[in-house]
Amino acid sequence: MKKKLILLAITFGLHQSIQAQVITCVPCDQLGMVMNVGSSENSISIYHSGQYMTHPQSENIFMWEFTNQQGNIVHQDILVDEATITFGHNWSLTDTINVSVHFVNDSANLDAWYINQGLSPSGNSINCLFEDQIYWETGANTPWGSWTFVYNNSGLTVGIDEIETNPIYDNKIYDMLGRELKEVPIGQPYIQNGKKKIILN
Repeated sequence: MKKKLILLAITFGLHQSIQAQVITCVPCDQLGMVMNVGSSENSISIYHSGQYMTHPQSENIFMWEFTNQQGNIVHQDILVDEATITFGHNWSLTDTINVSVHFVNDSANLDAWYINQGLSPSGNSINCLFEDQIYWETGANTPWGSWTFVYNNSGLTVGIDEIETNPIYDNKIYDMLGRELKEVPIGQPYIQNGKKKIILN
């Protein structure tokens, strides 16, 4: 009888550990961007915590866009499985540059996070938009300077935990917010027949 109780306890414990959910991501408002110290007058290096905090990391897609105050794109890039965007630039140190990054991972699921917090599961994957501005900050009476976030990207971080329209299951092409597109965008995610796709080149 004692052996049966031990076997039952082991079986129950294994069943519980199999059912335990692993937290593979956290909500958008707990992620953010940080300017790396390697940034200089003519180069930018920004780290995004979503790469470290969201799994599987190989499915993390970061769509970066940098624009000037006139709305002109001065740099854009799509990074997959990368925590840091780094590039050289030639804009003026007196410019304020808008920074946005759209971060998606369809394989990461927020349910384990919600359950851990005592909330109802949502079934949502990671789909976040982060917006901020950077400017060249100089110290008083010193020759140094550094690129600095205006809002520290917390005040303007907007979570899009799901596409704002119902899933689209026709053959038309839509952007990530459900707006119809005329053609397939190269290097940008899009939705067709209810599935997210991306053509890198």
